[in-house]
Amino acid sequence: MLTLALSKGRILEDTAGLLAQCGIRLDSSAVDSRQLILPTDDPGLRLLIVRASDVPTYVQHGAADLGIAGRDVMLEHGGEGVFQPVDLGIACCRLAVATRQGFDSPRAAVPGKRLRVATKYVNTTRRHFARKGVHVDIIKLYGSIELAPLVGLADAIVDVVETGTTMKQNGLRVAETIMRSSAHLIANKNSFIIKKDEILSLYEKIRAQI
Repeated sequence: MLTLALSKGRILEDTAGLLAQCGIRLDSSAVDSRQLILPTDDPGLRLLIVRASDVPTYVQHGAADLGIAGRDVMLEHGGEGVFQPVDLGIACCRLAVATRQGFDSPRAAVPGKRLRVATKYVNTTRRHFARKGVHVDIIKLYGSIELAPLVGLADAIVDVVETGTTMKQNGLRVAETIMRSSAHLIANKNSFIIKKDEILSLYEKIRAQI
């Protein structure tokens, strides 16, 4: 049996649609429940529901044979111990720097100045500003990141943006895009050897739909 790790929300919804096109269906009642292990109507595949940032870790250590994770998550994780065979083209978004409306980003984000940035993408944020020669004090947050500039916790945030509606509603604007992201299928290296036939069979089914 193959175990596929992924997160709830848009990735699960888009993956369910993709698997349905491959003839593999999930029990809708299970998807809407709090179950963390979801069966499919294919006895050779089950889904493992984990936090988005944990998907590469489950795959890296072999708790899952495969995973579906955003490029943003893989860049933050580093991708150690996993193959990244295909971009699925689903769950598209961008990783961006955002500030309060009226904040002078060009003047603040210059070499020699320090910028306070709130994010859960600590490694990616540090690399991005290091390339620009900007010193940053990173404040790690896991949720409600848009709040940080509004209450003076940070000058800017780095977070995923889909439509930008949430940021606008909270008085923020996108100052720059760091990268565009979509979900990738990833595989554990050992599983790819031991379960090669099963993985390639599923891979080909998915590849035919994208």
